[in-house]
Amino acid sequence: MDEATQKYSGDLLANLSRLLPDLESVYTDIHAHPELSMQENRTARIAADRLRAAGYEVTTGVGKTGVVGLLRNGDGPTIMLRADMDALPVKEATGLPYASSATATDHEGKTVPVMHACGHDMHVTWLIGAATLFARNRDAWHGTLMPVFQPAEETAEGAQAMIDDGLFKRFPKPDVVLGQHVMVGSSGVLSSRPGVITSAGDSLQIRMFGRGAHGSMPQASIDPVVMAAATVLRLQTIVSREVAATDAAVITVGSLQAGTKENVIPDEAIIKLNVRTFDENVRKHVLAAITRIVNAEAEASGAPKPPEITSLDHYPLVKNDPESAKRVGDAFRQHFTADRVQATQPTTASEDFGSFGAEWGAPSVFWFVGGTDPAVYAKAKESGSIGDIPTNHSPRFAPVIHPTLETGVEALVVAAQAWLSL
Repeated sequence: MDEATQKYSGDLLANLSRLLPDLESVYTDIHAHPELSMQENRTARIAADRLRAAGYEVTTGVGKTGVVGLLRNGDGPTIMLRADMDALPVKEATGLPYASSATATDHEGKTVPVMHACGHDMHVTWLIGAATLFARNRDAWHGTLMPVFQPAEETAEGAQAMIDDGLFKRFPKPDVVLGQHVMVGSSGVLSSRPGVITSAGDSLQIRMFGRGAHGSMPQASIDPVVMAAATVLRLQTIVSREVAATDAAVITVGSLQAGTKENVIPDEAIIKLNVRTFDENVRKHVLAAITRIVNAEAEASGAPKPPEITSLDHYPLVKNDPESAKRVGDAFRQHFTADRVQATQPTTASEDFGSFGAEWGAPSVFWFVGGTDPAVYAKAKESGSIGDIPTNHSPRFAPVIHPTLETGVEALVVAAQAWLSL
């Protein structure tokens, strides 16, 4: 980033400190009122109202609850900035004064607690802040800014829902797609890398069939509990014995459901599992191995019919375009101090952010923003206890507001300005 770009980024960010109290209020309000995937009506309304007030053309209801803004400011590139909006069915245990006590009805009709346990409330606030600064300082840039507030990242539905609802036909193709995520890490520190940054993720449900009987008469049954237990254990050998040490994969069985009473052998068992991979060939092998093992265990048990294997969701790999990632990294290093911009390894977390760039044929860049109190993180690092810090999806996950809030706003502005500067 040259001196002129630095100057204009400085102009854009000059009013950030005065904007922070309002943004903090937005953040705590959204945190206290989380909404499940595809139910983000209130959050979407806040985002849309903020964009309209700043002078953006606003389209709502894209992919059900998604919001797209456009601010045309002369000739120049189009930059898409994305934030996800949805929360999780988690009961909050942070003890914060603005903690959520919300409940909602999930897609199965169950009443569940709801919490922003992954930081999407921070993401929405960051984008509102960046969009506001660009709107208030139009003399410092030219081009088109397209903030996108996406639903349902947590269920891998949202990006595709917006695409299926005509995102690519209804809005200008961006020259680059930019996004960021709050994670465990020292607050105020950014990390990214060229190439793959988050894994592909696949969730499966496996329904295994047996024959029920009285618990005292197992000889009359084909026990699906034993069948499922054997399957769970055998699935663990895929990573340890079928994936090369130079590759990487994760298979996690997060749910095994069977039966209702201790003396009744049920008719079926259900396994739900999650797979993370960084290479498409490894992914294909792991999924094929799961199918092979599941069917073989059922056959070995004499199951009355083959198992049913259903895909629950799929997240693509998120790959940072090398040239664009360098451009963003250079801009970060010019704006932030050197110790606040770090390289990272690919993470086994998954994101549907990659769908926008990959399916639109546009380069994209994704990075992480630390959200942990710097003193807490430094102490945990020194003692080797970083794993004790509550991670995303934990009921105790709570980014510190400052400097996480201002860092995320600055990062979006600086990254976008690497293309939009005069």
